[in-house]
Amino acid sequence: MKQINLDREEQDLLASFEAGEWQSVANVAAEIERYGLQAKATLKKDRRVNIRLSAKDLEALQRRAAEEGIPYQTLMASVLHKYVSGRLVERPTN
Repeated sequence: MKQINLDREEQDLLASFEAGEWQSVANVAAEIERYGLQAKATLKKDRRVNIRLSAKDLEALQRRAAEEGIPYQTLMASVLHKYVSGRLVERPTN
């Protein structure tokens, strides 16, 4: 049997699942539709913003985006969206 190496976040998810902390939703189709609409609204880009950043911050954003496999503008938009929607959560660094 092949051993799978999990990162810290994946280990936490697996432990949570195995502890029985996950619950099924009553209407999966409705939940998929709801989250799909939220994702569509989040991805709709109908305004342009110009912002000045330090070279150091921009390079750090570009590196972080590359690690995530997404364009840096997408990462910036996602972080801003999470902040204004109150879902940006600070996690301790390991």
